[in-house]
Order: sequence, then structure tokens, then C-alpha cells
Amino acid sequence: MRVLMLSKACIVGIYQRKLEYIAQQGVDLLVLVPPSWQDERGEQTLERVYTEGYRLQETPIHMNGNFHFHFYPHLGDYMSEFRPDIVHIDEEAYNVATWHALFLANMTATKTLFFSWQNIKRNYPPPFSWGERWVMKHVDYALVGTDSAGEVLQQKGYQGRLATIPQFGTDEHLFQPQPLRTDRPFTIGYIGRLVEEKGVDLLLMAAARLSGDWRVRIVGSGPLRAELDALTHELGIADRVIFIDWVASTDMPQQYEAIDVLVLPSLTRPNWKEQFGRVIVEAMATARPVIGSDSGAIRGVIGSGGLVFPEGDVAALTEHLHTLQTKADLRLILGDIGRKRVLEHFTHERIAAATVKVYHEICQSDSTLNPK
Repeated sequence: MRVLMLSKACIVGIYQRKLEYIAQQGVDLLVLVPPSWQDERGEQTLERVYTEGYRLQETPIHMNGNFHFHFYPHLGDYMSEFRPDIVHIDEEAYNVATWHALFLANMTATKTLFFSWQNIKRNYPPPFSWGERWVMKHVDYALVGTDSAGEVLQQKGYQGRLATIPQFGTDEHLFQPQPLRTDRPFTIGYIGRLVEEKGVDLLLMAAARLSGDWRVRIVGSGPLRAELDALTHELGIADRVIFIDWVASTDMPQQYEAIDVLVLPSLTRPNWKEQFGRVIVEAMATARPVIGSDSGAIRGVIGSGGLVFPEGDVAALTEHLHTLQTKADLRLILGDIGRKRVLEHFTHERIAAATVKVYHEICQSDSTLNPK
């Protein structure tokens, strides 16, 4: 079985581990990625980390940084050369990249699937609404990151085959449990984009209410960096907060080792709510307890591996922080539960196996694969 995957997300090195596991299950895999991707954090360049057993091919991208309009001009050349049985479009149904790939695949009767995180029913203006409906009518399969994303697709009229599989898992070998540290102040961590909907300002306000010796460690970048820095001075906690620019994906385990709890205080907005919260899974893999708001998918991802508070409730977040600050035994218990939850549900190997199962299901409806 030959699968061509189109994925800008796979420029992240640690995500590529899933691709190796897919290839290990007998899939001849070609993954097309751009040289880089631009967003509010800056420009993320391609990391080549896990590349055994499949082909990771860099290809030019047009409209880099434009989520809706970007596409890959040489995709047709790779499809003609590789002649895949399945085109795995790792993009939403309302993107030009998805339309382009699906059109090319349909020209050769190649099986297709796309991926969606969209967990809010949003009605897009033309041409995006037209393209979205066309994709849902002509694609062979849909993958969604959460059940709520699947419900949104069905509300929009999708009637085809569908499976809930997170886009990527976590490498349990890279993200290993870290021992509890007692030789430093209680350290609260945030890792992610510095944007309004992530609620980092609420974390700073909650931390400012704590007593005792504590620190906040913020890893990431984004348009709110200067504003958050100013807030630490307004709250009188600038000497307790450290900002660290975004680091390479393979260096992330050290960031979790440096904290005692990870907080994801996301805020639901009319056009967004937390779609998964990958840093939660990474933290749990390192046996770090997590605290998350109840925005979107967070509660379902955390399960019993951490604490959840009503989004926007600074007092409730402060209470959870105080609880973990003063109860080291609870940090150990939650860390152990979280690690076990990751091993059971969120490893790259499990995600890859579920994805390959979908590939086989797609091909069962057409027993004649493309000849080599």
C-alpha cells in the first residue's frame, strides 16, 4: 500500500515518530512537507529527526503562513511519480491545499482522506463554504482529533466514513518520567502560543495570589509577549517569572523537567476553543501533573491525570495551584496516573496503528491497488 501524506505539521521533528511507526506496518509512505511554516510565533523551519523507513520530502509552498490559501504547486508531480493508493490530506476541508490535493486525487480515482480539529460549527463565506461542501461530498474518509470535531462535520452535512484519531501521539521514550524536585521553588509552567485565547494572563494573576516560594516559567512566543511581560511588573512578580523563546521540539523534555506542574488556562472564544492541548499529553508523559481549564477538549484529554477549573476563574486556578504547591504527594499520584493514561491512549505507536487501520478500511472498498 502506497500512501502520500501532505502535512505542514510534520515539519515538527517529534511528530515524525508517528510516520516511522506507520511505515513499520508495511506502508510505503511519502510525506510532503514545506521548508517552513509561518504563524504568530514566527517561522518554524523543517526539523529532520525521525526519518527511518519512509520518505520525508521537502517541497515548495505558496502563500506560506496563510492558513486558508496555502498550497503545494508541485504536488501533482509527486503524485504522478509516486502513484499513491491513498492521499492523506492533513488539512481542514475549507483550505485550498485540501481542495487542490483532492482534485488531483480524484483525477486519477485515488482514495482520499482529510483531517479536522474544528470543534466549533462555523459557517464560512464563499468560496470556503463551497469548497468545504465539495470536499465532504467527494472525499473517501475523514479523520477528526476529537469526537466533538466529528459532530461538527456531521452537523455540516458530512455523511461519509469517519474515525476519531488525534493527529499525533507522544513519544513515551523521549518524554520520560522525571523525579520530583525538592531543591528549587515550586515551579509553574506554561508552554504554547502567547495569544489572548490561551489565557496566560490569568495564570500570572493566579500565581500572584500564591504565598511561599514559587516561580512561573513561560515557554513560547507570540504577539502578547510584551504585554505579558508588562503584566508581571504590574503584579509585582517580574522577578519570579521567566520567559523562554520557543525551543526545538526535541528539547521539550528538558522544559518539562524544569517545572513541577503544567497549566493550560485556555479561554473559549466565538471562533475557537481548545482543540486538544498537546502540551498536556507531553507533560503527563513526563509524570508532571497538569491543570487545565474546561475549554474544549481539555477535560477529556486530562481525564483523571490532573485538575480542571472553570475557564476564566482565577480564584479556582489559584486554589488548584496552592493545592499542588503544598501537596507533593498529590503531584506524585497525578503524575503517575497521567503517565499511564498517555501509554494507554496517546502514544505515537497507538495513533499510527489506528491510522493504518483506516488506510486498510479505505482500500477494502477497492481491492485493486494502483500497480507499481
